[in-house]
Amino acid sequence: MTSFDKPTTPEPDATPSEDQSAVTQAALFDAFGGIRGTVETMLPGLLFVMIYTINKDLKWSAFAAGAVAVLLVIVRLLRKDTVKHAFSGVFGVGVGVAFALFTGSPKGFYLPGMIYGAGLGVAFTLSALVGFPLLGVILGPVFKENLSWRTRNPGRKRAYTKASLAWGLIFLAKYAILFPLYWWGDATQLGWVLVALKLPPMVLAVYFTWLFLAKAPPPIDVIAEWEAKEAEEAAAKGPKA
Repeated sequence: MTSFDKPTTPEPDATPSEDQSAVTQAALFDAFGGIRGTVETMLPGLLFVMIYTINKDLKWSAFAAGAVAVLLVIVRLLRKDTVKHAFSGVFGVGVGVAFALFTGSPKGFYLPGMIYGAGLGVAFTLSALVGFPLLGVILGPVFKENLSWRTRNPGRKRAYTKASLAWGLIFLAKYAILFPLYWWGDATQLGWVLVALKLPPMVLAVYFTWLFLAKAPPPIDVIAEWEAKEAEEAAAKGPKA
């Protein structure tokens, strides 16, 4: 009878297979929205800065950004696709639009997202330093390992720690560039630099995540363990009379 009390930790130095690398890549691609999710995240902000660059009209820029964010959600709903990335984009754009209109400053459109991103950078960094990497919490359910990596799979914990630290440092470097522009640059400069820095840091962070996880031991599928345990318990009880 299989015991589920004993750790089933893979060897830390085990060499990952090509299949594991491909599975890791596919899971990361799905978790972070893929190409479509990236486009949906970038498009409202790009539209805002383009319109504002042309006519300097804050209200029209904000309205266009908000409208396209809502439209992207509607399209996903009509296609019956997952809407988690589109909804998060709508929420972020909505807060930015509200802040910009409330303050009367186009820079206000970017400030909530900048604060959120800088906060994520701090959170990723601190979580790695205290030994509870945030990326493991986020990706654990994606790989069906939940938090098993914390106590049963030290190789993956190390990988999540390195990846979380990479995310944290990349985010902090990004906003170390953007906040001085917010304080001393104009809204158009800030908008275009923010658009330019939207994708490269994310791609770099995801690449490091893939690099660390692809070399780590495979995840422990706790969902499969629970299902197997339930099946064993049901078999032990025998068929109902």
